[in-house]
Amino acid sequence: MNDRIGNLGAMERLRIRTGGFTGPTSGLAPGNVQANLVILPKDLAHDFLRFAQANPKPCPVLAVSEAGSPAFPTLGQDLDIRTDLPLYRVWRNGEMVAEPTDVRDVWRDDLVSFAIGCSFSFEEALIEDGIEVRHIACGSNVPMYRTNIATTPAGPFHGPLVVSMRPLKPKDAIRAVQITSRFPSVHGAPVHIGLPHMIGIADINKPDYGDAVPIAADELPVFWACGVTPQAVIAQMKPDFCITHAPGSMLITDLKNTSLAAL
Repeated sequence: MNDRIGNLGAMERLRIRTGGFTGPTSGLAPGNVQANLVILPKDLAHDFLRFAQANPKPCPVLAVSEAGSPAFPTLGQDLDIRTDLPLYRVWRNGEMVAEPTDVRDVWRDDLVSFAIGCSFSFEEALIEDGIEVRHIACGSNVPMYRTNIATTPAGPFHGPLVVSMRPLKPKDAIRAVQITSRFPSVHGAPVHIGLPHMIGIADINKPDYGDAVPIAADELPVFWACGVTPQAVIAQMKPDFCITHAPGSMLITDLKNTSLAAL
């Protein structure tokens, strides 16, 4: 089967588009690539692309739209960027002003969309290897944290790295490094293991985005670069207008996770 043919992805997008699902997308359409979303005016698009290229761990670009187009043809033929995510964030001057389920009413002809790889895509490989993914087991959103690690600036774009966290036993953490290293286009290997205070996280039980999950005494918090990083950057550089996904509410594509694995 062609890697771009994914009926399950199209079915889930239709369910989301028609209001049939509004929660976090982790675990939906198993096998299909999920993506973070950043939508910016055309005059900022080139600088954001340079920012993403300078920060490939948190911002691995899967696709870029034509200005004004709500389509990502390489990610799904029946795909509408304006309607196919469970929840969006609308930003004005660096402040989030709305969290709608549809952004057609604020869509503009000068907007360029970026689909950015998401760690939800490598979770399938972890689970297949027998590693529990805690937020999926708990039925919650993945915990995400702003760190004291600075991204590499490009043009007006600058700000802190955001990470997602999954608690793992040491042996599973080692295996997770091996597995996720094969998926550089969806954040790749972890950026930090254990000692959350070393990357500026004061309280592991109070994530900046998503939901806290239990961490057992024999587990380590393992941190991956996160596609919510652009939202921390947007809050800092304050563009007049932009749209993003709400953390945990991703775009489900027709690409298969297996197509992203490096040999």
